[in-house]
Amino acid sequence: MFSAYHRIGEHRYRQRIGLDFEEFAAGQRFRHRPGVTLSQQDNADEALDTQNGAMLHYDAHYAAATAWQNPLMVSTLTLQRLIGMASKTYGRRSAILGFDDIAMNGPLFGGDTLYAESEVLDVEPTGTIRALIRGHKADRSEVARVSCRMAVERRNAGDDAAQEERFAAYHAADDGALVEQTGLWFDDCVAGESFVHAPARTFHREESLTHAWRSLDLTPYSHVPETFVVAVATALTTRTFGRVVANLGWHDVQLPVPVAVGDTIEAESTILETRASRSRPGEGIVSVATQARNQHGVEVLSYRRSLLVYRRGATAPYARAGY
Repeated sequence: MFSAYHRIGEHRYRQRIGLDFEEFAAGQRFRHRPGVTLSQQDNADEALDTQNGAMLHYDAHYAAATAWQNPLMVSTLTLQRLIGMASKTYGRRSAILGFDDIAMNGPLFGGDTLYAESEVLDVEPTGTIRALIRGHKADRSEVARVSCRMAVERRNAGDDAAQEERFAAYHAADDGALVEQTGLWFDDCVAGESFVHAPARTFHREESLTHAWRSLDLTPYSHVPETFVVAVATALTTRTFGRVVANLGWHDVQLPVPVAVGDTIEAESTILETRASRSRPGEGIVSVATQARNQHGVEVLSYRRSLLVYRRGATAPYARAGY
């Protein structure tokens, strides 16, 4: 079993991103989740940010006169998304050493949902693996095929993978492929356990200003907006609490120290209580306390949160959606 957590203390776990080099073997097949639905805004942003001169990507009137009839998704956007979507499995790569082939073999348009699958073709003793990553839409039609070579970090001495079924990073599909899965079922949540969420998150000036402006907040900031800090810290917890039906709200939110541009925060959550939902038999309520600390170990945020979480075996969207 490939575990999504390391044990770092009694009832305390740290999320791990990516498999160690020793865990890869030729012939392994992975289905990467989640997928991502791309928009024409994503398409235009990628083309314009890279100064792409092909108007096919952002001029709908021109595109309507072509065989595609709609703006075609920029191929470099597809490439970036596929590599990014595979990072839960290949997240311990130190570098991509090269692409043997990048084939765009099907059209992708705004509104399409992109999924990634991969196969390990070769594992070299030097620490290099060769993988074939395929991109397809929700209807399974293939849109891209990328063959690449990656240098992958070896296992760190002292790592203690938490070998419990509830912490499995994958489940096996009927055809033997390993499907990435994220988050604990309600039944797997145990009061008193703590989870250090990974990766950590660094704040940059431009994004802090952009998030303030997009919230209609016109106040100039000398620090990262508090609401953005809450948003980022909460997002960091979603790889542990990924089977959430709904966020029922935050309580007792404390911001003792402002977060400065350039700070890196790490979030840790402790499960306080679990109880069955009286009105939703397939779900349960989990109470969680979360703290975020900066790179100096200073607490910058704390809150309590109540979550509605799917029970194992309940009617849930995962199988229907290919998760």
